Order: sequence, then C-alpha cells, then structure tokens
Amino acid sequence: MSGAAGRRAALVLAGTGVFWVIAIFAGNALDLPHRWRGLFDLMALAGFVMGLWMTYQTWRARQDDER
Repeated sequence: MSGAAGRRAALVLAGTGVFWVIAIFAGNALDLPHRWRGLFDLMALAGFVMGLWMTYQTWRARQDDER
C-alpha cells in the first residue's frame, strides 16, 4: 500500500514540475499576461503542496506500520 502511495506522490511531484516548466516556457513564448503566469504559478504551488502532503501521509503510514 505505502509503496503505491509513494509512487503516486512521486508522480504528482514530477508531473507538477514538468507542468510548471512547460507553463513558464509557454507563458514566455505566447507572451501571456502576468495574471495568467501567476495563475500557473499558483497551480504549481498547489500541486507541490499536495505532493508534499501525500509524501507526509506515506511517511506517517510507514511509521505506524513499524510500531
């Protein structure tokens, strides 16, 4: 269970990083307004926070399994 949860958290973090890099390049290439770029940054921030929360939950589940 925790192995799959760890992989899922890693995919969320990696996917968020890829999304953020693509959003930065697209924002520069398309000359998007700063409001849109800020929205993409906030979406990436939410993805990173969610990935970190998933990692924390996985860590806590493994700690509970060891006890």
